[in-house]
Amino acid sequence: MVIAIDGTSASGKSTNAKLVAKALGYVYVDTGAMYRTLAWHCLRSGVDVHDPKAVTAVLRRWKTRLICVDGEVQLLVDGYYPAKEIRTAETSAAVPHVSAIPKVREWMVRRQQSCTQFGNLVMEGRDIGTNVFPETDFKFYLDASLEERTRRREADGISEDLAKRDKRDSERKAAPLMIPLGAVVVNNSGQTPKQTSEFILGEIRRRLAARG
Repeated sequence: MVIAIDGTSASGKSTNAKLVAKALGYVYVDTGAMYRTLAWHCLRSGVDVHDPKAVTAVLRRWKTRLICVDGEVQLLVDGYYPAKEIRTAETSAAVPHVSAIPKVREWMVRRQQSCTQFGNLVMEGRDIGTNVFPETDFKFYLDASLEERTRRREADGISEDLAKRDKRDSERKAAPLMIPLGAVVVNNSGQTPKQTSEFILGEIRRRLAARG
């Protein structure tokens, strides 16, 4: 079973996906971390993230493996998970460039789909319900006002033009950000993570009960 949680930047995808996964005892998958890992590896290897051919070539060379640690899937590179490195400003700036490359998204989708080997999943990202697991009956799309999301980013010490990021994500040719067909749209402006996650859990349990 896969619960897909998509949404805009700073809409609470990661926080709520973790809360939902913990409540259900499911495995949590942060697909954004996978793209960040590739961006970090490219930077570390001196690969130009603005060169699609160079980045695509990395996919044939780098040695990766998926593991599940404490209920969370990690993408290892040469046996190492760069937990801190993928959250730096430099890596964050590189991510949009590598994630827009069609071949990269194809590679990532295959790895993300293979995560079912670890059990039931709560997977968050920007194209889970549209591209990775479009067949799932449990799709959620999180959003909040631009002002609210900007405040959340600033509270984390990050300055980012979210309007520009939203436009770029929704207009890219490869798996653009969009509301998945059949998704429950959750605008969590003014809500706490507990309120949002409890709403999502309630909807999941209601649908499971309807299935009998």
